[in-house]
Amino acid sequence: MNFTSDFRDPAAAQRLLSAIAASCDRLGATREKPIHIMEICGGHTHSIFRYGLDKLVHEGVEFIHGPGCPVCVLPMSRVDECVEIAERPGVIFCTFGDAMRVPGTKRSLMQAKASGADVRMVYSPLDALVLARKNPDREVVFFGLGFETTTPSTAFAIQAAAREGLKNFSIFCNHITVPEPIKALLDDPDMLLDGFIGPGHVSMVIGIHPYDFIAADYGKPIAVAGFEPLDLLQSVLMVLRQIETGEARVENQYARVVPEHGNPACLAAMADVYERRPSFEWRGLGEIDASGLRIRPAYAAFDAEEKFGIGYATGRRQVAEPEGCACGSVMTGKIKPTACPQFGRGCTPDMPLGALMVSSEGACAAYWQYAGARVAAE
Repeated sequence: MNFTSDFRDPAAAQRLLSAIAASCDRLGATREKPIHIMEICGGHTHSIFRYGLDKLVHEGVEFIHGPGCPVCVLPMSRVDECVEIAERPGVIFCTFGDAMRVPGTKRSLMQAKASGADVRMVYSPLDALVLARKNPDREVVFFGLGFETTTPSTAFAIQAAAREGLKNFSIFCNHITVPEPIKALLDDPDMLLDGFIGPGHVSMVIGIHPYDFIAADYGKPIAVAGFEPLDLLQSVLMVLRQIETGEARVENQYARVVPEHGNPACLAAMADVYERRPSFEWRGLGEIDASGLRIRPAYAAFDAEEKFGIGYATGRRQVAEPEGCACGSVMTGKIKPTACPQFGRGCTPDMPLGALMVSSEGACAAYWQYAGARVAAE
């Protein structure tokens, strides 16, 4: 199978689109009364708009963009804490690129770098380990963020630092988990959700069973999906067919990549290094119980919160959204990016108010990148 063409085959896409339309007709779904399907992953949001799937599917399907961008869901206070660490003397602060421009209340990491802080973009926590080895007189801090997709690599880096006895390496841990915010959304009486497209990359690590509660407790179907257009169309059809038959279960459309029970090596490293936080703050959702990870006491020497006395280690403050910014509502799927009064006006990729406009997985970035001025004018 050719993965660069077979999953983009127009004839196969047309067959899936026809099947989706027939299913919508049988369900009586219309533009006025659509089937609401939430894609949880920000990568899926970008694929949907890159390939125009929102325009190709039957008008009775409405995509709801969920909190699947790990950079976007971080509250501004955590960005402020990153900047605080980065601006300390002797610190080399390492981060993935899409977190560089996310604004805090005063500045972003990119602006802190421009003002003299030693902030460096890396591609892996292992890059930060290399810097720690080469700079024994500097404190190297890696901004550990992301869902279960990136959590194992940070765990492996901490294990390596512990084996080597590195004293100048630490992680500012902002790793979060997918199932808990989904539950929070399902418990929200204002949310209209009929089914879910489950995250492919996250599921590579944790498998499909952590989503069992969605079907068992809430009666909602979910299909874990890949990222090509045919993956997403097939997943939509799988969800619709479950709704048609009155079923609710977890299906694995991405079985070529996602193992049912996840990746044992990754899960073991995560269990060794992390434990659940009692709660963690999400942008737009507030504090959610057991939704974040922290570094276990056995690895406390590599915990930047403990080392620098910030964040949940010492108590923290919540920060309100900038005036007129609707990042929280967009991120939780309550409104579309174009419904934000600042979209394309007070908030653009050059001058962002929120992370959703600059993160590579942000919904606002997807709208802007693939529709640009057209959606700003709507």
